Amino acid sequence: MSTEEETFLGFDLSTQKLKAAILNSTLQPICTAEVQFDSDLPEYRTTGGANAGAGRNEYFVQPTMWVKALDMVLDRLVMAGADFSKIQAISGSAQQHGSLYWSKHGVETLRKLDSDKFLHIQIDESSFTLTRTPIWMDGSTQKQCIEMEEAIGGKEEMVGITGSKCYPRFTGPQIRKIYQNRTHCYEDTQKISLVSSFLASIFLNNIASIDFSDGSGMNLFDIHERKWSKPCLNACAPDLDERLGEAVKTCSILGNIGKFFVDRYGFKEDCKVCAFTGDNPSALTGLLEPTKLQEGHVFCHPTEEGAYMGLLCFRNGSLVRDFLRKTEAKNDWETFNQLLESTPRGNYGNMALHFQVQEIIPNVNGTLKWNKSNTLECSKGLVKYSSPEAEVRALVEGQMLHKKAVAIDFGFHFEQDTKIVATGGASVNKSILQVISDVFNAPVYVQTESEAALFGAAYRAKYCVYKSENSEAMSYYDYIVQYIPDHLKLVCEPSKDSDSIYTPMLKRYREMVESLKNKKD
Repeated sequence: MSTEEETFLGFDLSTQKLKAAILNSTLQPICTAEVQFDSDLPEYRTTGGANAGAGRNEYFVQPTMWVKALDMVLDRLVMAGADFSKIQAISGSAQQHGSLYWSKHGVETLRKLDSDKFLHIQIDESSFTLTRTPIWMDGSTQKQCIEMEEAIGGKEEMVGITGSKCYPRFTGPQIRKIYQNRTHCYEDTQKISLVSSFLASIFLNNIASIDFSDGSGMNLFDIHERKWSKPCLNACAPDLDERLGEAVKTCSILGNIGKFFVDRYGFKEDCKVCAFTGDNPSALTGLLEPTKLQEGHVFCHPTEEGAYMGLLCFRNGSLVRDFLRKTEAKNDWETFNQLLESTPRGNYGNMALHFQVQEIIPNVNGTLKWNKSNTLECSKGLVKYSSPEAEVRALVEGQMLHKKAVAIDFGFHFEQDTKIVATGGASVNKSILQVISDVFNAPVYVQTESEAALFGAAYRAKYCVYKSENSEAMSYYDYIVQYIPDHLKLVCEPSKDSDSIYTPMLKRYREMVESLKNKKD
């Protein structure tokens, strides 16, 4: 049974960083550490945590960077005073849709790690048949998407089985591309991991199972039967089920921590490794809001058996804001916020759409800036606004109008009692949150802890142990919320004139999207 001395460790391997948090028995943070890929590991030459490939819409990461980051973040936890001997269980979150290809040598290395050596010295390039692994940003598999959908009877059949049509960034099409273009690498691959199960594998010192929720983002998993879909596997690549292994429930205990961590860091031998999952399902478990969405991608729910979670994903978010912070705000968030706040709502009719990489919804690419004179009939747009203030507000308002328009198109309704719960890195930025509140004409709340995916991982670790010890276990949300009853805080309310300003701007947003589509055609 759990005691007050026991703690729980969560990880979040996002696009830009690896972060860890240790929570006490009442789920309060007592120790955190992080590694930023661009600045802490410059030898990998990433931008925003990723490398651009030679082809259009190709993005990759060298998985050895993630291994080295794990060495570093564990050492930083030690320097911060972490006591690993008290950790009862570990779980994690990771960016979705990336895939890693273990060689036979890599699997063997994983099982016999030497505690006297760093992980990255042992799990090196020879551990993988593909040393440059595709990540979620990669959109180069449109051909494979078409092939997979045609093979199983069309787009509707794919949606019916897996919860999503084939998306170029999803893992199934990525695996098919590797099978087609790097056949020898695929044939030499013994096991395939998602980024989440890859991280769990290291802690387990063995190949970890893919969980139901993260597996739902592959176009390979039957979300109704909770198992790999034979038609989808056959449409992707041969003998794929052998390489993926059997999927497990997201709230599963995979086993005890590997001997490497017991000997090197002092973890206790019976510390449990719980299934790791994708950052979006993990963020849902961190939000402590049990509402189930009805539209968008449909994944198996990470904590509620037999239930589903809905999801809308976008590419052009924080990285674009980071870009304008550097070009317009002296690389300083305080300056960025001052520029944003110094311009009135509506920005004098200046609107911008920044789809620097191919967006998912809508399927467009490019940047378009309009002033109040531009319409669809006069759609050329501007190269640059006359002030950084206009640039910054046009970006943020455009991003939020984009999100609202897509949500409306997918069937979401914004009523008088609607509330927005913001999470992630930008949820600490009240200036951006105020724009969200105004555009959506709804109050915005934040979690007590902003890192929902990270803390959701640690919450799941505690719940997995509790559930394994209790045959009549409470639901995940009922169990976790008793420790954090006041987990939401109101931070912004919409201005009284928001609806009158942003409703007409939604129409202009749609015209701008049409203009970008016309340019593409």
